[in-house]
Amino acid sequence: MTLKEILRSAHLDPVEILGDAVVSSITLDSRACKAGSLFVCMPQMSRESESFLPDAVGRGASSALVHSREGMELAKKLGIAALLSPHVGVAFHDTAWKLCDAFYNHPTRNMKVVGVTGTNGKTTTAWLLRDMLLASGLKAGYLGTLGFQMPGEKRELQNTTPMAVELYALLTEARDRGVEALTLEVSSHALAQHRADGVEFDAAVFTNLTQDHLDFHHTMDDYEAAKWRLFSDLPSIGTKRFQSAFNMEDATGRAWSRRTDGVAKSPLRYGVHPKDQPLDIVLEPSSVRVDSIEARLNGIPTTIPLGGNYNVQNAASAAAGMMALGYETSQIAQLLSQVSPVPGRFEAVANDKGLGILIDYAHTPDALTKLLDSVHELTTARVITVFGCGGDRDRTKRPLMAKAATEQSDLTVVTSDNPRTEDPSEIIDEVMSGVSSERASIAIVDRREAIAYAVKSANPGDVVVIAGKGHETYQIIGHKKFHLDDRELVQEALN
Repeated sequence: MTLKEILRSAHLDPVEILGDAVVSSITLDSRACKAGSLFVCMPQMSRESESFLPDAVGRGASSALVHSREGMELAKKLGIAALLSPHVGVAFHDTAWKLCDAFYNHPTRNMKVVGVTGTNGKTTTAWLLRDMLLASGLKAGYLGTLGFQMPGEKRELQNTTPMAVELYALLTEARDRGVEALTLEVSSHALAQHRADGVEFDAAVFTNLTQDHLDFHHTMDDYEAAKWRLFSDLPSIGTKRFQSAFNMEDATGRAWSRRTDGVAKSPLRYGVHPKDQPLDIVLEPSSVRVDSIEARLNGIPTTIPLGGNYNVQNAASAAAGMMALGYETSQIAQLLSQVSPVPGRFEAVANDKGLGILIDYAHTPDALTKLLDSVHELTTARVITVFGCGGDRDRTKRPLMAKAATEQSDLTVVTSDNPRTEDPSEIIDEVMSGVSSERASIAIVDRREAIAYAVKSANPGDVVVIAGKGHETYQIIGHKKFHLDDRELVQEALN
């Protein structure tokens, strides 16, 4: 297609267009440009993306999407076609996704797509949904915090939900390789920046809403508004008959279940404790262990190979997602028994010391509280918790994390997470301001030393909880990633 043909297909009317060219690919990375590439100069905080135009053209780019008059002048000087879409609000992001959707010929239109959003539980819910779809016989994929996964392949991603240009390329790859169903974690950042707009969702699941990402959204109202877009704006763009599913254990879920104007179908309501409210999906546990859950799904017995009480809620979310896709309750109950544990989520580390050691991704006050609640339901021994808070992220949650940890731990070890460009000691000082003085706590900046201290402080029967990084195998210091895996650090300490 030529640039002007893509514009017509996308029903776009840019502020300005310079020339025309055949487009062979679309990319954000000048290093990935080849003959005929459309280079998208995505606005950045750290560096002016339009400064990469000469490199892109040198590698074969035939056109560019720019966001400034200077960018247009540079494109003209370099002799390539260009579109101007100023970086005002989400205008540039809207132009980017519309170009991609048209160029790739609507990659999700003939694929089952279920989105999952919420503060906690997105990854586990989306993972379980993928497993259930695979078990049902579909060629299914997953895209989210744990990367991009298709049968037989796994790839890491920089963001939970990539920028539209990368996202649409991945969706197209999935379609072209025969993926029939995809589960997609949809982050609040992505929703606010219109990264996933144009993706045609068959269904979406809302897990919960608690404090997180206020460094980006600034207020809880803005955070909630971003999440709500998955159930309002995005379905209105697509051609499918959309089905929503809301967690009625959560106040926002209850409110949203009543706020369904413009949604084609009445929402599904799900939960663990029916109370006095009518629910479409009820998952009632009868026995919860470290590695399994015995429960009844709308009265039908099932055994779920996941541990911890808070995974009951995640399993309920996944069951609701399957019902939203049209599966029957009896089939969902059977499929729940075939899921696999999620890496870094309530992940037990086997050892011969008689210790319970769990690694989990919990990195919000609510997630940490629920995690420790689940641990206490499984043991009467001491609980030792190791956690930290990431740098360049919501600072207001730091003392709240400390409060959540120390109120439910016999010993809390505060350490580094991903400090990024902040001083780790200063982050820990802010965390320690929320520590309960009635419980034992210690600050150890080095994560390796902190985990070793926690493991060596534990007695047989105690449970050591290492929270915050879960599946991650790196630590971000400054702008660089260094190898660091909590599992390996635990083994070092055990040895």
